[in-house]
Order: sequence, then structure tokens, then C-alpha cells
Amino acid sequence: MRRLLNLVPPGTLAVGAGLALLGLASYVHLAVAGHSLTGADYSSLSVLWSIVFTLGIGVFLPVEQEIARVVATRRSQGLPPGPVLTRGTALAAGALALMVVVLLAGHDLLADRLFAGDAAMVWVLIGSLAAMAVAYTTRGVLSGLQLFGWYGGQLGVDGGLRIAMVALLGLTGVTSPLWYGLVLVIAPLVGVLLTLPPVLRAVGGGVPVAWGALLRGLGLLTVSSLLSQVVVNIGVINVRLLDPSDVATAGALLSALVLVRIPLFVFASLQASLLPGLATSASTGDLGGFHNLLRRALGIVTALGVLGAVGAVALGPWLVGALFDASDVLGHGDFAWLAGATLAYLWAMVLGQGLLALDRHRAQAVAWTIGVAALLAVTLAPMSIALRVELAYAVGSVVVAATMALLLRRGTPPHPTPTRPLDEAVATGASGGIR
Repeated sequence: MRRLLNLVPPGTLAVGAGLALLGLASYVHLAVAGHSLTGADYSSLSVLWSIVFTLGIGVFLPVEQEIARVVATRRSQGLPPGPVLTRGTALAAGALALMVVVLLAGHDLLADRLFAGDAAMVWVLIGSLAAMAVAYTTRGVLSGLQLFGWYGGQLGVDGGLRIAMVALLGLTGVTSPLWYGLVLVIAPLVGVLLTLPPVLRAVGGGVPVAWGALLRGLGLLTVSSLLSQVVVNIGVINVRLLDPSDVATAGALLSALVLVRIPLFVFASLQASLLPGLATSASTGDLGGFHNLLRRALGIVTALGVLGAVGAVALGPWLVGALFDASDVLGHGDFAWLAGATLAYLWAMVLGQGLLALDRHRAQAVAWTIGVAALLAVTLAPMSIALRVELAYAVGSVVVAATMALLLRRGTPPHPTPTRPLDEAVATGASGGIR
């Protein structure tokens, strides 16, 4: 056992345990809500969920990664992390403020179009995004300082509290989507509060960090992160936008997506060691090792995706009803499209790590942009709503993966060497948002 533990990167077990509990919390959260809410209210919660994780992960995960990168670099030089926290907090606050302005400007339209006129859900959306901004900023410091026990602890507290809160809501017969949405506000903030001591110790001290240290790769990283979340989450939102009255499909689709994306949890653990390994091979000019590691990773996620697809196609229609009390509107064919799309998405995630290891952030952003354009084109095609959003997810993911493969094939130099030092090319941190 000790030898096995030595094979995984430091902190993998602590962060993995926190992610596992947070993942379980997502299933419990949606399952209890599905059995407690009406179809219309569960649809509103589904849209809220999709927007929160699309914007939250898409915008604030890159901030966490850049904070962690700069803090780790300064730590190796014996410099304090306080100035990085100050700049990172300002970045997260600025991004949050911009989103809040947009959401408030479209408050009435969002409430009517997405939440069946429930204006309070827009405020829950704002509160959830604020909670994610705080959580990801503090996690960046914890990750950069290699305080993975505290990092995993924050994830675990968040997940454990979600489970406890939704269980209480279900047992007491609460039937308002507002309260199930507020769980996404309260749980992350409590997790931050209980893991705040090491973050507070990092406050202050040292010369201010130049904005360029954080902003240099943040723009392209944010574009890629945000567009990747659009590909995987936009289907639920599009159902509601295309036909606000079709509340059954929106709720059922979120439940189905939660099931078919189980392999993505495993990839989150693989990612912790994949990017450093690829970056090391690239930095030493080991092109053979780089491609071998990339092929092995693609083989692993393909096996995971196929295994998950078999289970999802065979049992998916029954599971969404049994676990989430979702409407019986999706069949085996629907799950086949969603599972196939998830497999292609996994390929894109692995190939994207290869581009990042080569410091080709722009190429990764271009691939996601092309994929989202393909997704939007399919979404506007004259087909049934369920089929078009499923096909859009599949086509978008395939296009992203194919574009990345082409860019890697044509753009990998004989002796790849990052233009930045290895410790800057490797982005640390884990996604706390559950897909």
C-alpha cells in the first residue's frame, strides 16, 4: 500500500477524496430535488445548475490555476504568497462584478425566460457565482502552497454540507426550488470559512505582484475553460431557451448528463498527473515519451467512456426515473448520443492537456471556439429539441477533439520546448465544479 501511495502525486488522495464527496453530493442534491420538486421547478433548478457551473468553472477555475501557478513559483523562490492573493482576489472580484452587472441588466428577461418568472432565482444565481469566486480564489492559494489537506478539506466540507442540507430539505418536505438553489451558495462559503486559517496567514507581506504575472496566460485559459463548459452544459439551457414550456426535457436532460458524465470524475484524477508528465516530456524534448503518454491517456479515457456508455445506454432511461424522478422523455437512443458525446469530450480534454504542455494556449482556445461554433449551428437545425441539443453536444465535442488532434499533429516541433519555465507551464488545481 505504501509503495502504491508513493506512485501518485502529492496531495492526490486528499484532493481526490474531497472531489469524490463533492461528486456524491451532486447526485444526492439532484436526486432529492427531483423527488421533491414539480417538473417545472426541477427544470428551473436544472437551468440554474447549468448556468452556475458553466460560468463558475469557466471563469473562476482559470483564476484559481493562475493564482496557484504564481504562488507555487514564488514559494520555490522563498517569496510570500500575500501579493498574489491580493491580485487574484481583485481579478475574481472584477470578473464577478462584470457578471453581476450583466445579470442584473437582464434580470426580468432571465427570470421570465429561464426561471418561469421566479425573480428570486436570479439572485440565487448571483449568490452562487459569488460563492464560487471566493472558493476558487482561496483554493488557488491552498494549491500553490501545496496545502492539499486543506484543499481537499474545503471540497469535502462543501460536499458534506450539501448532502446534509438537501437531506434536511427532503425530510422536512420543502418544495421550493429556491432553497435547493441556496445550497449552492451556503455550502461553498462554509467550506471556505472552515479552511480559511492558512489563507489568512498568507495575507500581506512582500512587494506587489505585477499584473502581467497573472494576466499573461489568463485570457486564453479563460476562453478555453469557459467554452469547454459551454459545450458540456449548454444543452439544458438551450432546451429552456428554445421552448420555455418544455420543462420535462430540461430536467430529464440534466439528470441524464449527470449519469453519462461519470467518466469525467475519473479524468479529474488522471489530469493531476497527466499535464505535469506531458510538460516534462515536452521540456526535455522527449517527443516519443510525449506521444506515448498522450496515447496511453487517450486509451484510458476511451475505455472509461465506452464502459460508461454501455451502462448509460442500457440502464439510463430507468436510472433517471428511479434516481431523479425525471420524466420519461429520453430513450436509449438519447443516452447513446449523450454517451458518445461524452467520450469525444474526454478525448478533447486529453488532447487539450497536450496543447497546454506545449504552451499552445492559443491553439487550445481556437479548437474550443470552432467546436462551440459547430455546436451552435447544430442547435439551430430544424429537428426536435431533444435531438438537436444531444447532436450539438456530440458534434461540438467531436469537432473540438478533431481540431486539437490536427493542431497537435501539424504543430508539434521535433524537439518541443515550452516558451515558459516548466513550473509556469503546469497549471495546478482541480475543478471543484461537478459536471
